[in-house]
Amino acid sequence: MSRSTRLVISLVGILLLMFALNLGNISTVDAAKPPTKTPTPSGPTPTPPPIPAGLRAGLRASNYGISPFPSPTWWVDSINSMASRFTGSVGEQVAVVVEVAGGGGRGNCWAHFPQPAGTWPNVNWDDVDLFESTFDAFDSSGVKVWLQVEPARCDVPMLIDLLMQQYGHHSSVIGFGVDVEWYRKDLERYGKAVTDVEAQAWVSQTQGYHASYLVFLKHWLTEKMPPTERTGLVFIDDSQGHGSLNAMVAEFTNWGQTFAPAPVGFQYGYQSDKTWWSGLSDPPRTIGNALLAAIPNTRDLVWVDFTAYDIWPP
Repeated sequence: MSRSTRLVISLVGILLLMFALNLGNISTVDAAKPPTKTPTPSGPTPTPPPIPAGLRAGLRASNYGISPFPSPTWWVDSINSMASRFTGSVGEQVAVVVEVAGGGGRGNCWAHFPQPAGTWPNVNWDDVDLFESTFDAFDSSGVKVWLQVEPARCDVPMLIDLLMQQYGHHSSVIGFGVDVEWYRKDLERYGKAVTDVEAQAWVSQTQGYHASYLVFLKHWLTEKMPPTERTGLVFIDDSQGHGSLNAMVAEFTNWGQTFAPAPVGFQYGYQSDKTWWSGLSDPPRTIGNALLAAIPNTRDLVWVDFTAYDIWPP
């Protein structure tokens, strides 16, 4: 090997050594970093929110909301299926035993049982009791039931007496409910707002039949609820057409905060929201858990009968 060749090799070695020594002085800001590998989601089930004491979960039931009208066995099984999604909750039904009788809700109300003895102004009647056999099944299975009315022009105190006379013997009954959208709709488009005096009187009358009974008031407008009266009341929001789960939770959260710490409830599963909830793997559970996580005073989660067969086929 010639001298010149050895010199070149020596110079190359010196340069390589200097380069290696300078690596330690390179700024970490300027140094190239390997790309961060995005972890593949493992898909764990989100931790469910705490279940509040006294939570009820179940289905709505009406003459016009589901066809054919289900058997008592179907109601018990489906309601228990709904409740099983929320550990520790009690199954319930919101039973629309009195609905509006046409006329845009501005006329008579319609009871789904035969006329009993007595005078009951502005009430139409069925020949056969639509709900009695189902309530019998609830008595033996532990499912609870609300007796709901769409009062129209019928007097609400009269309806309390009527329904307690008809169904008060059932151990499954937990109270009375008013869909305020249909309360004196002849006076206001979306129903007359309930005053504090009215709400207090309805609770007092209902609890005169059983001290533990509650009264729910249902609407989607907070201004239709009594301004300050809260004792013995549950406030149920039946808003629909939200467009997304996030939008639903946001609207329902406002409802919950408006009446907190009083108990609130929510009806969901409407056809108008099916475009997004049909894409969920378990719509009743997913929506319910989202509401429980955002609204701690939630006490009632109710899937509506209009789409109940989509979740629990006959």
